[in-house]
Amino acid sequence: MKLEVVVAVGQVVLGGVLFVVGQDVAAETTGPGGRCARRGIDGDGHNELEIHGGPERAVCLFSAERIAALAAEGHPIAPGTAGENLTVEGLDWEAVTPGSRLQIGESVLLEVTRYTTPCTTIRGSFHDRNSNRIHQNTHPGWSRVYARVLEEGTVRPGDTVEIQA
Repeated sequence: MKLEVVVAVGQVVLGGVLFVVGQDVAAETTGPGGRCARRGIDGDGHNELEIHGGPERAVCLFSAERIAALAAEGHPIAPGTAGENLTVEGLDWEAVTPGSRLQIGESVLLEVTRYTTPCTTIRGSFHDRNSNRIHQNTHPGWSRVYARVLEEGTVRPGDTVEIQA
């Protein structure tokens, strides 16, 4: 018998802004949510496919609280501008580590595969254009994370997110 314990609960907010494939420009998105499939959120493209996307990097997540703290430091960052597909609020972000499983809503199950390495595409989200402010090696606990999709489904703003141990 496998016992999974919920250690934190939060809210998932689809980033209000998604990067347009091939451009360093943001496009406003509207709608009730998106289908989370093995290769990512349907309709959400990736730049530089050799380093973004694929089954081990299907979804990129970031913390709303980290984004707010970075904005308070003077960075022009907002949900979605750091390239994340999902912005999550209310979780202990330091507990979101490789190997963690995140249950989103009723059907989506993700497994965090690794911390992301910031790239030049997101440097506009930083006042000094230095995206290493969210690099795990230099600022532990401030990185975005990549996840694989273990169970597909639809994610919607307001869905609960649970970290499972």
